[in-house]
Amino acid sequence: MTVESGGSSAPGAAPASDTLSARWPELLMAGFLFAVAVLVIVDSQRVGSGWGDDGPKSGYFPFYIGLMLAGASGWIILSQLRRWSHDTAVFAEHEQLRLVMAVLVPMVVYVALIFGIGIYIASALLIGYFMFRYGRYRWAVTLPVAIGVPLFFFVVFERWFLVMLPKGPIERMLGL
Repeated sequence: MTVESGGSSAPGAAPASDTLSARWPELLMAGFLFAVAVLVIVDSQRVGSGWGDDGPKSGYFPFYIGLMLAGASGWIILSQLRRWSHDTAVFAEHEQLRLVMAVLVPMVVYVALIFGIGIYIASALLIGYFMFRYGRYRWAVTLPVAIGVPLFFFVVFERWFLVMLPKGPIERMLGL
């Protein structure tokens, strides 16, 4: 992804220097969807995408959905490459990307922590972080909520519904 430089926001002008062009995000997303489509098509062929004596085989509908997805994403790729030098669409400004990253990075850390310390402790840390950092709540409010919400979900899932969620070493040590 490249940052476009200079120019004004007038039609036909290059995006301002504090913006990210829509070229690369569109191209990368369409490429990713095309790869997913190829995966769906190949796997549908593996399980059978034809018509059997008793109706469609299990890969019949996914095969055609994969074809449609490949066609749509291929069209986007070709369109983007064809208008590459003329495209002035803006994907996002740097401030917008910074705000997205302020949420995305803690969420990625949260998902990584689930595997190491379990979903309940990781959830308490995430809730506490967002309440304190962005909600600007004091610790007297943050701690009860950050502990209470995962505790509530523990009771609901583990005790009432009997659905086991990923546990970490602390839950195992406590015998939960």
